[in-house]
Amino acid sequence: MKALVSYFSLLLILVIGTSCQDNDQPNSGEARVNFRLVDAPADYDEVWIEVIAVRVKVDYEDSDMDEENDDTWEEIVLEGSRMVNLLDLTGGNSLLLGTEDFPEGEIDKIRLILGENNYLMKDGQKINLSTPSAQQSGLKIKVEEPIEGGNSYDLIIDFDAAKSIVTAGNSGNVILKPVLRAYVEMSQGIKGQVLPLAAKPVQVTITGNGMEVNTFADDNGNYSVMGLKPGTYSIKFSPNESYSEATLDNIIVEEDKITTPAPVNLIAK
Repeated sequence: MKALVSYFSLLLILVIGTSCQDNDQPNSGEARVNFRLVDAPADYDEVWIEVIAVRVKVDYEDSDMDEENDDTWEEIVLEGSRMVNLLDLTGGNSLLLGTEDFPEGEIDKIRLILGENNYLMKDGQKINLSTPSAQQSGLKIKVEEPIEGGNSYDLIIDFDAAKSIVTAGNSGNVILKPVLRAYVEMSQGIKGQVLPLAAKPVQVTITGNGMEVNTFADDNGNYSVMGLKPGTYSIKFSPNESYSEATLDNIIVEEDKITTPAPVNLIAK
């Protein structure tokens, strides 16, 4: 396997709903956005990230956006703790960051802002994650998706730390340089199970259609990667050093369908 500090995966889910009759729903013509964190791996004792803010730039109908003006970014009021242990978010658990209503229009970009208090815990040792000042100003992600009254959307931000945590040269500092992707309510994807549980942590890498997505199987061996484009993929399973790696090829993902490969049983060395 790769070094432990080389990867973990995080999803930030924005659930965009529209009006109905309940009093806690947005007014007609508005869309509601719930910001959630989900799906982290189990490769460390603890993985802590400090979330300072979530901001969104919405292009409303008949409005002019100033792309360079920070005043056109709307900040989401965070709910609950801003220090997040990603290991609390495995197995489909999620953390609500905040909720906001927006008029109809287009979600143009999202900006995720992290603080400086980011670190790993492994075998009782705290490993600080350095965050370059440029990253603290905000991690921009293009979305460019319309939101319309009467409809409901899920907007997913995938925080792929498999490519986001790097070791800096001779200094040995571990740097957090997040790599993010965003996609809207694609119901197609891959869900499956890898066994035995003694093989964990098991990194699951899905490649195909010019994409590479990393996640980890949860405590029950289940894994899930959504938002994949229709096409053919391969799945690589990288367990702990006591088990051999395995690969599934020619896994076909169809539009609006979830592909469920047969459970994979890893072989002990």
